[in-house]
Amino acid sequence: MKKTNIAILGCGTVGGGVAKILLELKKDLDIKSGSQINLTKIVELLPQAASKKFDIPINYFCGNGSDLTKEQADNHINEIINSKEIDIVVETIGGTGDYLYNTIINLLNSKKHIITANKAMLAERGKAIYETAKKNNVTINYEAAVCGAIPIIKAIKESFTGDEIISISGIMNGTSNYILTKMTKESLSFKEALKLAQSKGYAEADPTLDINGFDAGHKLAIIIKLAYGIDVDFNKLLKTGIDKIDKEDIDLAMEMDCIIKLICFAEKKDNNIYTEVTPMMVKNDNILSKVDGSTNAILLNNRYSGRHMMMGKGAGSLETASSIVADIVFTARYSSNQIEPVAANNHQILDLKHYTFPFCIIFTTEDIPGITGLVTTAIGNQNINIDTVSHNRHGKEKALFSIEVMPCTYNQIYESIKEIRQKKPDVLLKLPKIIPILY
Repeated sequence: MKKTNIAILGCGTVGGGVAKILLELKKDLDIKSGSQINLTKIVELLPQAASKKFDIPINYFCGNGSDLTKEQADNHINEIINSKEIDIVVETIGGTGDYLYNTIINLLNSKKHIITANKAMLAERGKAIYETAKKNNVTINYEAAVCGAIPIIKAIKESFTGDEIISISGIMNGTSNYILTKMTKESLSFKEALKLAQSKGYAEADPTLDINGFDAGHKLAIIIKLAYGIDVDFNKLLKTGIDKIDKEDIDLAMEMDCIIKLICFAEKKDNNIYTEVTPMMVKNDNILSKVDGSTNAILLNNRYSGRHMMMGKGAGSLETASSIVADIVFTARYSSNQIEPVAANNHQILDLKHYTFPFCIIFTTEDIPGITGLVTTAIGNQNINIDTVSHNRHGKEKALFSIEVMPCTYNQIYESIKEIRQKKPDVLLKLPKIIPILY
């Protein structure tokens, strides 16, 4: 039986889980991979703490188990790069900095297969990484980079290769979903729900990447690359977070038979891919409306096989580590006989401002007679069909109400807002919120 030697860079939450599973399931993994899976080296600045936390024998750590300086860790990583014995390197350091980027490139150039959960690196700097892997006839696998334990990457790369993915809609950030669930189920404010998420360990002390849509955007960029063969410019991918969602929005959504979720959306139409990360009002008969807490879920709509739903834990030490170990087994078994999607240069990425979509428009106006009629008339003048108008909430000299409109464009809505301002310049107390509706 051939041998496959593994090195792990970083032994924190995910790296420690990977090492733990590799040691505990070694016999099973050898059988599944058709190879002897050998954990040979772990580079970790604080090996004593990692050894104790994950019950990993200290002899697996570089440096004889002593704490490492940054310079010592660099030297051990260079030894791994230059080693002829190491076959697969698991990267769990994280980040998008030049040092780690250059390390990954050097590992690929030294004919090492890479397995990573680093969604930010792949989304922001992945093009050169994929090209370097291809040039060296090695692979980079990243099942754990998107939704943790959910095997969505392999489903797209393997299971659906005989089909065409028409659209993707998913809840890909557990922190945002937990916050929105608490706001919906327990009537908490955004700040209260965020504080609770932090106390429960679902949100970091600095939750910016989760609540501003960037974490979800990283995952969506990777999925689009797989599903449609397009290298997405992450900086141009439109991302709106949940930090502007308040309790009134939640209440209006429920009145319209919807639940607000942060949705990663992409749809292929003609030669365009319409995509965005944004809060959406998800209709209650859409299964994504039932996905609560920190759970992740992805709904694919395929041309021939119809709709498919994948749901599970999107984060966690052992959950994420299990996906990395699955990639190790897959890489050991199939080595470089894997195919990455080829870029489809004839496709264009556009955000939802260029797409016809049903929307909910939330208005905060002066509380004056006839305000609802003024607004609905302006909307109708743009050839927008109105589906539902909510109850008008009055208080402290302001009115709050929402209007659900049939599929139209952002531009039509903007023109209707312009008309309202022209007729009564001061009637809108704030810019209306325009939230897509997902059926």
